[in-house]
Amino acid sequence: MDAQEQAPGLVRGEGLTAWRQIADALTAEIAAGRYPPGQQLPAEAALAARFAVNRHTVRRALAALAEGGLVRASQGRGTFVEEAPLAYPIGPRTRFSEIVAGAGREAWGDLVASTTVPAGPEQAAGLALAPGAPILELLTVHRADDAPLSTALTWLPLPRFAGFAEAYAERGSITRAFAACGLHDYTRLSTRIRARPADSAEAQRLDIAPGRVVLVVSSVNIDPAGVPIQANRTLFAADRVELVIGG
Repeated sequence: MDAQEQAPGLVRGEGLTAWRQIADALTAEIAAGRYPPGQQLPAEAALAARFAVNRHTVRRALAALAEGGLVRASQGRGTFVEEAPLAYPIGPRTRFSEIVAGAGREAWGDLVASTTVPAGPEQAAGLALAPGAPILELLTVHRADDAPLSTALTWLPLPRFAGFAEAYAERGSITRAFAACGLHDYTRLSTRIRARPADSAEAQRLDIAPGRVVLVVSSVNIDPAGVPIQANRTLFAADRVELVIGG
């Protein structure tokens, strides 16, 4: 840190770098409620002026807060205090939109990409199809109040759900897209959960630091006749949700 970066409240010569002191100060202010959940922090330039440091020093402090799960950096919009974890029940009828709306937040799903692929062993087993059968693959991001909670790969049998991608892109909801395709109810057949670090592409979609822990939820849904209609691999930002397992 240059001498010009010295500022009231930053202590030199005692083993704490400027960025660490700034991170600690912001952490204390978040804990005290100065910046409540969902609120945007001051811009880098404003923080640099407040602490009399350069923007690189501020950026390092904000990166440390993001790595710790206290804030979320949204490209082009700024840095926001993370919301409290959302209770997310996993049961026979798990519905993202209903769960998020029930918590008083607005739900929406973004379609990132869709393509037709041959069913691999995992998808073929989940959907009760022959390996190599054509299936629809969707890559999606699911948001609550514009904060990404999860990103998913979804696989559906063809030709039954040939129009699903367009329906999802328009409606922003798996449940509403199924309804548009004539399926008005479905239930969860199986769920498996594990944890691992996010890779760089997953981290970018979730607005988290690469290497942060994600909860990987692999599931299969069936229609009222017991026919598999969806295999899914959803990655949740681990400190944004609390998965609740129930009947």
